[in-house]
Amino acid sequence: QVQLVESGGGLVQPGGSLRLSCAASRSIFSLYAMGWYRQAPGKQRELVAEFTSGDITTYADSVKGRFTISRDNAKNTVYLQMNSLKPEDTAAYYCSALWNGFRYWGQGTQVTLSS
Repeated sequence: QVQLVESGGGLVQPGGSLRLSCAASRSIFSLYAMGWYRQAPGKQRELVAEFTSGDITTYADSVKGRFTISRDNAKNTVYLQMNSLKPEDTAAYYCSALWNGFRYWGQGTQVTLSS
């Protein structure tokens, strides 16, 4: 089992920044993948950014150059720094980890863009 605890969402104006955090109950090194997905109302959940084993990092095209995923191995924590936020970034953001063939999800944190 992997427990994931997220924090850092909120209400922000377009052009602003937020940083999301996700703490895992297992060592990041034991996970095949860990990262962030998001789901906007009426849309499917989509990958935002993710680390996979071998230090491969994947970003959605829509966030490249604006979002940065990083990690603190000692804290088993992954971060998502979101800059230059746009209204279309409004969504529930979910931390996700892939371990032992199963994908685990956090409870989600809401990010809302509003002027």
